[in-house]
Amino acid sequence: MQMRVAIRDISLFERPVQFVRPFRFGVVRVDSAPQAFVRVELEIEGGRTTTGASAEMMMPKWFDKRPDRTPTRTIDDLRRSLAIARELYLSDTGFDTTFGLHAARIASQVRVCSEADIPPLAASFGPAEIDKAILDALLRGLDLDVFQGLAANVAGIDNRLMPDLADSAITQFLAATAPKPRIAIRHTVGLDDALEGRDGLAAVIRDQAVRYLKLKLGGDTDVDAARLGQIAATIEAAVNSGIPIDGISLDANEQYADLAALSNLLDRLDRDPALAPIANRLIYIEQPMPRDAMLTSALGSLARYAMIIDEADGSYDAFRAAKDLGYRGVSSKACKGLYKSILNAARAATWSSDNQSFLITAEDLTCQAGLGVQQDIALGALIGVGHAERNGHHYVEGFGGAPMAEQERFLAAHPDLYVRTSDGIRLAAADGSLATSSLVTPGFASRVHPDWSALQPLQSTTRRIPQEQFS
Repeated sequence: MQMRVAIRDISLFERPVQFVRPFRFGVVRVDSAPQAFVRVELEIEGGRTTTGASAEMMMPKWFDKRPDRTPTRTIDDLRRSLAIARELYLSDTGFDTTFGLHAARIASQVRVCSEADIPPLAASFGPAEIDKAILDALLRGLDLDVFQGLAANVAGIDNRLMPDLADSAITQFLAATAPKPRIAIRHTVGLDDALEGRDGLAAVIRDQAVRYLKLKLGGDTDVDAARLGQIAATIEAAVNSGIPIDGISLDANEQYADLAALSNLLDRLDRDPALAPIANRLIYIEQPMPRDAMLTSALGSLARYAMIIDEADGSYDAFRAAKDLGYRGVSSKACKGLYKSILNAARAATWSSDNQSFLITAEDLTCQAGLGVQQDIALGALIGVGHAERNGHHYVEGFGGAPMAEQERFLAAHPDLYVRTSDGIRLAAADGSLATSSLVTPGFASRVHPDWSALQPLQSTTRRIPQEQFS
């Protein structure tokens, strides 16, 4: 049931978000960041017009960790990625499927961004956000929720960007998708996060029924092993008191320099009894080395631990290339592209067999309450993940800087996903999982949109791009 649409307008906005506690990962310590918003006006072939929206945090120094890039420059490059994508998506007013709109532009997006010294991962940010808003508009116009709509493939997803997949495999994967009623939270322990005290890991495990953990690594084996030992002791104490911990992931955010450094870490996990509470529950290690090194170095014996790519997932071919080197999975992040996540999930399902399984995991770039977190949760539920990293409610209080009237609308529209507390409206995460039932609504996982009048226009960082660059 493929539908064709034409884009009539795209508007870009942002909102500052202040963190309630610093989030340190890789080489950056984040205290605040802007959240981007996209509004799309769409015409569905046949004359109907409809509006869709999306939202995503513009996290500094994640998309681009090059040492000469300041945090401010990396945020400006994400704004630039959005602006370039807007020009590309508005450059042709003809009708196409929503996936076709993306597929026809992604190569040009990467090329134009490259000319502006913006790497592929950051280049993908602009189309990712516009694609979500386009899909939201289409689904609203058809009165379909995202699960119904994609099971019927109204987006027209095919194999033109992943020719190693058969179209029939994509169709079968989409037809079999069904929303999970709840998704467990994988709680992130950042490099600056407390382990003890009121807000420490022990209290989180005890009070929030967390059963999955994601532990950040800094790239120094001795320092990381010492901190993992402290966390392991906390885990062991929780388990001994009757609180189960079902799974743990490690995330190095590209900080282990090479295979030798990574081998030292894995040897410690193999041999150090103090780390056994982690090693025995370890489900995968995420992005251990710099993205360029990861896609040129075969893992060999290091593949005894399941490894996945995240920051290295800068193209539609990255997962296939990583598989050939011994990697077992790839992350899903709505900010990297919903179509890439869906197609990679179809790849993982197609590749998996009795002898070896491949993973699609759900990671989080601090998706904020409202559109951002809801669309990311729905994407994870669609592709079948059982647990997902969720950072927004941990590092930001509630809806951040959103007006109270907007917060109230989201609470009323999604009462299973948010809760009113003495500190304000928060994500309903106290039982260690998030509900998805209210996300089954016409559109892409939201019954309401933000208060557009309360948002700022996206900041301009460069002059308007000449149209000839898009030929």
